[in-house]
Amino acid sequence: MSIIRTLLPVASRRLVTLEHTSAVIHAARLLSGTDTALVVVCDAEGLMCGVISKADIVHQISHCTGCSCRENVGDIMTRAVIACEPDDPVSEVWEIMRTKGLKQIPVRDQNARPLGLLYAHDVLEVLFKEVEYQELMLRDYVMGVGYR
Repeated sequence: MSIIRTLLPVASRRLVTLEHTSAVIHAARLLSGTDTALVVVCDAEGLMCGVISKADIVHQISHCTGCSCRENVGDIMTRAVIACEPDDPVSEVWEIMRTKGLKQIPVRDQNARPLGLLYAHDVLEVLFKEVEYQELMLRDYVMGVGYR
């Protein structure tokens, strides 16, 4: 059974963080790129305190006047963050993502320091590889080859 730690190299490359006092317009710039779908918001000590998505930005801009928006990221972020930790089983993280409808999930350490950002396709890829391996082992066993 795979654990999230095996996905940390990929997840850490995707991690984008902002301090909670950053301007919403700064988050909008980060999220405007095709590679960034979610920004992890941290407090002054670098601990995760929320996340902000493109939908959060669009919602906020509908209330203010675009570039003149003076709100901070901390004012509009989602505070109730669903996250995982490196030693969590991949299958359990997938179940959480599936039931909550999450496309991304932050990875954090035990102290709430962000370590990375996983996408659903990362988790599914690992699960598919596990299933393929199990099928191969079962086929070899049934054909008399035995386990590898």
